Amino acid sequence: MGIRESCDVVVIGAGHAGCEAALAAARLGMKTVIFTVSVDSIALMPCNPNIGGSSKGHLVKEVDALGGEMGKNIDQSFLQSKMLNRSKGPAVHSLRAQADKQAYTRRMRKTLENTPNLRIKQAEIAKILVEDGVVTGVETFSKARYLCRAVILCTGTYLKSRCLYGDVIQSTGPNGLQAANHLSDSLRELGIELVRFKTGTPARIDGNTVDYSKMEEQKGDSRIVPFSFTTDREAIQKEQISCWLTYTNERTHEIIRKNLDRSPLFSGVIEGTGPRYCPSIEDKVVKFSDKDRHQLFIEPEGEYTNEMYIGGMSSSLPEDVQYEMIHTVPGLEHAEIVRNAYAIEYDCINPQQLQLSLEMKHISGLFSAGQSNGSSGYEEAAAQGIIAGINAARKLQGKEPVILDRSQAYIGVLIDDLVTKENHEPYRMMTSRAEYRLLLRQDNADLRLTKIGYQVGLIDEERYQRLLEKEKAIQKEMNRLQNTNIGGSEAVQEFLDRHGSTRIKSGISLAELLKRPELDYEAIGELDESRPMLPEEVWEQVNINLKYEGYIARQMQQVEQFKKMEKKRIPVDLDYSKVGSLRKEAIQKLTAYRPISIGQASRISGVSPADLSVLLVYLEQRNRKGE
Repeated sequence: MGIRESCDVVVIGAGHAGCEAALAAARLGMKTVIFTVSVDSIALMPCNPNIGGSSKGHLVKEVDALGGEMGKNIDQSFLQSKMLNRSKGPAVHSLRAQADKQAYTRRMRKTLENTPNLRIKQAEIAKILVEDGVVTGVETFSKARYLCRAVILCTGTYLKSRCLYGDVIQSTGPNGLQAANHLSDSLRELGIELVRFKTGTPARIDGNTVDYSKMEEQKGDSRIVPFSFTTDREAIQKEQISCWLTYTNERTHEIIRKNLDRSPLFSGVIEGTGPRYCPSIEDKVVKFSDKDRHQLFIEPEGEYTNEMYIGGMSSSLPEDVQYEMIHTVPGLEHAEIVRNAYAIEYDCINPQQLQLSLEMKHISGLFSAGQSNGSSGYEEAAAQGIIAGINAARKLQGKEPVILDRSQAYIGVLIDDLVTKENHEPYRMMTSRAEYRLLLRQDNADLRLTKIGYQVGLIDEERYQRLLEKEKAIQKEMNRLQNTNIGGSEAVQEFLDRHGSTRIKSGISLAELLKRPELDYEAIGELDESRPMLPEEVWEQVNINLKYEGYIARQMQQVEQFKKMEKKRIPVDLDYSKVGSLRKEAIQKLTAYRPISIGQASRISGVSPADLSVLLVYLEQRNRKGE
């Protein structure tokens, strides 16, 4: 037997889920060891060189509001920042930043290395040790044993992974790193169901061989908005590096169609299911045959490298075909490939085996987070990681788990979808998945979640007090605008004419004026003589809260109805076969998922409204009998 050591929490994997999980557990006082197959792959970004994006920006902001690290890390290592969907309403505004990959990894590793209670260990975990349904430790490939009270599985795309392009098949993890080949067998022995998923990545090219004059330049925002609520906005205003937009064409598509039989994706070599919302270029050409072009974004991988990422051209075609198709793209006629595109297959768990706390239903102390739960994306991984880290620590502290519901956070939507719904492909977060997205905006993530982070112990007193002051300032300014009236003077009418706004016949409050589509908080400042000097983050909330007041109130009513259903609890040990009139499919699904509330039961595929009515009546009768 090898070395025997003991700790509180073991985290398997040091990707984006593993980093957040380990930091949360360690910061909450747990003696934590994080294992990785390579210390050089900590917080690695093996695919796209950016953080955030549509809906994903919300997740990063929420992780930060709870006390996580991803937002702080990207604020210190970005090359370009852009707010997406500005032309739409605030519910779908999403921040996205191009990352310097090496700087991002370097800073996160430094953070881990300098966090009390946290140790980094390079080793492959081959076995999870369980006694009587309770986690007792892990064993490395070299037979060293680490005894612990909780394990968090954050294996990403490394479990039994293999990379493929053309007829080249390599049993490695992403970027040619060592795969984790032994843990899958241990998980199966523990009765954990595994599924096979795939994802892919585009080629990287030498920027010196690109003709940017044939492309459209994509610049960052003139005013940079940080991800972290703790980042000084002024400190991160800097000169940004451009991205570039180009397009495929019919020649590109013809080359792809001619070589589909050489793609492992279409020849049947790839067994895993790929992400529908991030398809390979082969998939796009086949499924969208009516389109004569597809967007490609040429994005820098770092400040000190010429390597460029071809966003939108993920592929598993052979190397010679990759060259041929890339050379048909305007600006890439002479591009040299630095790293070939490839598909990657890997094992992950069926997340329906998890509770909403991200702990396994049948193994006490075993948690799972990130792509090992069948999700895709750095941001989805980080969001699960911080929740798993918090809940592992709270379990060891004898406290109730933190469970965010669908009305509280995108994180709540993400985890509820993973655990409750049938996912037959890598899960990707989207704004359309959030029913209450007007309430769950990225700009108010701190107002929604920082109090929870404080109660948990990841937010310090100073940051908490700043939040309370911000809340007071927002409410005070909203009250002032609602109670400040202006008359129909000539100056006011001239102002309204200038902004294409209807003239007023009598007095009106500034709050009512602000609600007009063509006006906003900044614009009405011209009429607001007693306006106080307020931080941007305060008046931004005032503007949104007043402008969308009616919509927000309506959504709050919907949330009240949702909460009523979530409060109707279902006993964990309920025997559904004894609930008369329940359909057979409902009995099977409810028994398999073990929902904790009527609300969660309503989101299970195969459980109908009629089944819910039957269940509600049964529970009511049971309560009356005092069972």
